[in-house]
Amino acid sequence: MQSQSSDRPVAIAVAPNGGRRSKADHPGLPMTPAELARTAAECLEAGAAMIHLHVRDRDGRHILDSDVYRAATAAIRQTVGNAMVVQITSEALGVYQPGRQMEAVRETRPEAVSLALRELVPDRDAEPVFASFLDWLKRERVLPQIILYDPGEALYLCDLQRRGMIPWDDVPVLFVLGRYTTSQQSAPTDLLPFLSPGIPAFSSFMVCAFGRDEAACVSAGALLGGDVRVGFENNLLLPDGSTAPTNASLVDTVARMLRGFGRPIQTPASLRHAWGMGHR
Repeated sequence: MQSQSSDRPVAIAVAPNGGRRSKADHPGLPMTPAELARTAAECLEAGAAMIHLHVRDRDGRHILDSDVYRAATAAIRQTVGNAMVVQITSEALGVYQPGRQMEAVRETRPEAVSLALRELVPDRDAEPVFASFLDWLKRERVLPQIILYDPGEALYLCDLQRRGMIPWDDVPVLFVLGRYTTSQQSAPTDLLPFLSPGIPAFSSFMVCAFGRDEAACVSAGALLGGDVRVGFENNLLLPDGSTAPTNASLVDTVARMLRGFGRPIQTPASLRHAWGMGHR
């Protein structure tokens, strides 16, 4: 686990759209490159160091496509320059198989990518291909963040590392709280199993959560040594139950809470340094 001292900077990532929601869920949900770029600028100003990208096809459906990813990334870079870490998703959403997920990342060659362990390594037969893919990421200086939905996956990731299949001494991870509960309403206590005795400690972990207690959940993660991710992908509500007007309002809410706890907010440059990312 990272240092729990009160002066440890906390990185805020924004996940502004996801692959499931549409403007019918929230009219401010960004879907086009221009909308994503505007959201990136607003969230950067509010305190976000990283944007987690999903992109859509012309019909608004989730897609893993290098051309669309490059268009969205270019729009963001034109708007905010290199002032934000741009992370793409490789999420399947029930549409893609592991081979295509990894191929899309290779074609895009992003700065950073999130990888769901349970999707890309559904069984032990998939381990060699996954290990080869991680080797490619390291050679190309693409930083992965491994998504973990339960503590058992943390144990499995540690086992893969012990067997030499993870080419980083300490890869960043994302703890997802409450994804597979009936209501998908997360609670701060959902974090405790990830930090319990016997579960591997990761020096760089981030927390995301579902529902109106998103801010409380991720703030708990920050106070326990982690970083945070918020946004319309998982939550549309402010802590008082009202609808958040923008993704930036969710970022600002958490940034204010963290500053109130005495936690400084990490800049994109310091996040790149903390994650060992040489800027490309």
